[in-house]
Amino acid sequence: MPIERRRVLFLNSVDRPGADTAIQFLLMKSLDRTRVEVHAASPAGTASWELLRAIPDLHLRATNFGPSLVGLSSAGKLIRGALAAPAALGSLAALAAYIRKHRIEIVHSTDRPRDAVPCSLLARLTGARSLIHVHVGYGDWMSRGVRRALARADALVGVSQYVAGTLVKAGYRPERCHAVLNSIDPTGWDPETDPSPLRRELGLPAGAPVLVSISRLFHWKGQAELLRALHLVHRQLPETRLLIVGKDDDAGGPDRPNFTSELKALAAQLGLTDRVIFTGWRTDVARLLAACDLYTMPSFEEPFGLVYVEAMAMKRPVIALESGGVPEIVEHGKSGLLSQPRDIDGLAANIVTLLRDPALRARMGEHGRREVLARFTPARMAADAERVYQSLAGVR
Repeated sequence: MPIERRRVLFLNSVDRPGADTAIQFLLMKSLDRTRVEVHAASPAGTASWELLRAIPDLHLRATNFGPSLVGLSSAGKLIRGALAAPAALGSLAALAAYIRKHRIEIVHSTDRPRDAVPCSLLARLTGARSLIHVHVGYGDWMSRGVRRALARADALVGVSQYVAGTLVKAGYRPERCHAVLNSIDPTGWDPETDPSPLRRELGLPAGAPVLVSISRLFHWKGQAELLRALHLVHRQLPETRLLIVGKDDDAGGPDRPNFTSELKALAAQLGLTDRVIFTGWRTDVARLLAACDLYTMPSFEEPFGLVYVEAMAMKRPVIALESGGVPEIVEHGKSGLLSQPRDIDGLAANIVTLLRDPALRARMGEHGRREVLARFTPARMAADAERVYQSLAGVR
């Protein structure tokens, strides 16, 4: 029996895509058009709009979702929201008419407030089903509007079984909670990339073991724990270098420094200043991974960790924690080594084990690449999403 073609509208409120919206865009591009008719709503004239315009066979509609209120005071939010409300509400009303005209069955959004709240509202106004793609573990820190939208959604899709499990634990019905693992386009990751140019650029000595950690600089990403582990590693492998790549996600305050300053102070305290390079934000992730021997990010309760998949695509073994969604990606002993949270000795021992065994690193790198090609492709992600869409047929 043929599967009925579903009509799906994606909501994207952001001007410039982040990791979550990049996954959404890859999904839109990868959905089988014989099974899914793909529509998208996004602000016109933005970086997101231009990326969406480049996706073949996509029906794109300009939509005003209102301004972002992140970082504003309560008074600022009230004033800015009130000034922008008439135009935004009018645009969303027009989008509701578009949904009815094109008989959209499913409205698919991220868990960002400006996506999730309109997703719920538009579904209620039009009779479509709502699907919210959840990229982080559930927590009470989520806004009240997002929590309401999650409660009203017909389907919640976590980026890992771990994320889906946090939703079930929070009280959302298990039959509404699904997991669709993220993916990457493996053609953009060449494990044969020459590491020499970047090593020279960063002044890394020839033959020195190199670790790299790429993420937001944030307490839960584990950079401080990694520095403490490196201090232990240096007792056995003193030439080891560490690249910490990313921008600060903790700006600090009047009575404390930002997180980057904390990390630099810790490196100095541990005698690692000349062994750790803070590169800041960089976009050449593939070159950074090519230049390293190990990818190391002991992130605590990581929802998914797309960079682990990227490292595996570059045939680099992964050092991480057995926490959050990481074990669903990194197989301990096969594509990397996992230690327990807060076990600095275990983290250091795993690093030493792999740095001392090039053959083991090579085997793990090959296994990781095979896993990416088998389990983390856009086609697999799209097929999983399509199964969720089909499960929503007839749900009200």
